[in-house]
Amino acid sequence: MTMSADARESGGFSDEEYDFLPLRLPREVSRVTAAMRLAIEAEFGGWELSRVRLYTDGSRRVLLRRKRTKTSGMLPPDATKGL
Repeated sequence: MTMSADARESGGFSDEEYDFLPLRLPREVSRVTAAMRLAIEAEFGGWELSRVRLYTDGSRRVLLRRKRTKTSGMLPPDATKGL
């Protein structure tokens, strides 16, 4: 499974301690596939799961986070393309 631009929401945002990346997973994505994709993001992107919301239509909203480093700052607008 590859995440299209549709899966990414309005892009990432940051606070003083973490960078956040919201995702939307459509209902067609199985739980196993979603878990595998999020594990890949965690291992190679340094992201951890912050929150998951499951909606009655079967879609999920996921919020990933990672600790900010001195060089991370805000995510660039194109950081979410192609994943």
